[in-house]
Amino acid sequence: MRTLLWAERQKLRRSNMVWVAFFATVLLAAIVLIGGQQVYEGARYIDKPGWFLSVLQPWATMLALPAVIALLGSYMICREQQDDTLKTLRLIPINEAKLTVAKMILAFVICVLLYLLLFVLAFAAEAALHAPALPAGMVLGFLKAYLIDGVAVFFAISPIIALVSRNKNGYWLALVFTELYSFTGMFTSMSNTLRAIYPMTAVFGLSGYYGSTPGQFALSCISLLACGMLAVIILAGQSKAAAD
Repeated sequence: MRTLLWAERQKLRRSNMVWVAFFATVLLAAIVLIGGQQVYEGARYIDKPGWFLSVLQPWATMLALPAVIALLGSYMICREQQDDTLKTLRLIPINEAKLTVAKMILAFVICVLLYLLLFVLAFAAEAALHAPALPAGMVLGFLKAYLIDGVAVFFAISPIIALVSRNKNGYWLALVFTELYSFTGMFTSMSNTLRAIYPMTAVFGLSGYYGSTPGQFALSCISLLACGMLAVIILAGQSKAAAD
């Protein structure tokens, strides 16, 4: 597994997809920061300590970041067929199930790292604007929230990565489907029950952005775990079909 992870990491170093994900994350942070210049009741939103850290997390998730991660993850799985290297790999031979697991693990790590990058960008802006007004407890709380977001978002989008990867050019479909999937969360968030069940808003219940009762928190955990199990079932079915 370590060798497979190393090989996949080397492939990504030669790909532009990682740079696309990086610049998309920076661009999202810039867009929200610009939006914070809007004046409300005589003051800009960005002038309130903690505003950027609080707002960047949900807006990046609802706008585009999960779609970018789904694009990257499904591209990693599809590229063997697109580059016509799968036949060569089968001659080695290589365990396709383990190869897929390695790709999913790497996609998970990248998802968490992108949310950490999002936190770093938000914290840097907050520190530059009003460092003395940022207590350590608040910063650590936001760091925890962003980390949970990174983990939970991957679980939420993993079925899309698994399902769309059945098509050798499916990674572009992953971008479109996940964008619609994320945007729908704006509507499900209006209901306390729906936002606890719908995976993309269940993310915020786990990270603490939404206040949740113990029952709602449990529903969010079950929803995201179900997404992860569905992805495993889909990928296992694909590996079995390939072996046959």
